[in-house]
Amino acid sequence: MERTKKYPTTTRDLCVDTPGLQELTHSGRKTAVEIGLAAEAKIIVGRRVLWNVEKIRKYLEYISE
Repeated sequence: MERTKKYPTTTRDLCVDTPGLQELTHSGRKTAVEIGLAAEAKIIVGRRVLWNVEKIRKYLEYISE
């Protein structure tokens, strides 16, 4: 089985993996996953976990002061 290729995270991505979510939120793994779960942005495809970037953006906009 081949490893998943690493692509640079851009602002136009529809979804990202957990390291990509960490890059977008500029946070550690635990905090990034907490944000993703709170935003209900988790996508499971087979064994992969992806995060919906649009839901993350809306959630962060909603909780910002």
